[in-house]
Amino acid sequence: MDYKINTTVSNDRNDWRFRGQDDYLMDVKLKYCNFDDSIRDHDHCEFCFEKFQDKSHYGYSTLDYYYWICDDCFGDFRKMFNWTVI
Repeated sequence: MDYKINTTVSNDRNDWRFRGQDDYLMDVKLKYCNFDDSIRDHDHCEFCFEKFQDKSHYGYSTLDYYYWICDDCFGDFRKMFNWTVI
């Protein structure tokens, strides 16, 4: 199977970063915020594994701050996952 990085806004399931995250990230509400290193020392983007490590790193988080998505992956997957930013 050939995997590719899609550069379109609406991504597809052949993207190497897609690994079934629709099971827990489909139609969720996200907020754009800085990573809070007082909760845990680091986290990773759910798609590309970019590291969130300190308060200067912004990204999209689920409301419970459990899942993080970097800016690039948010742009690539936002339509496919039907996210709402609050």
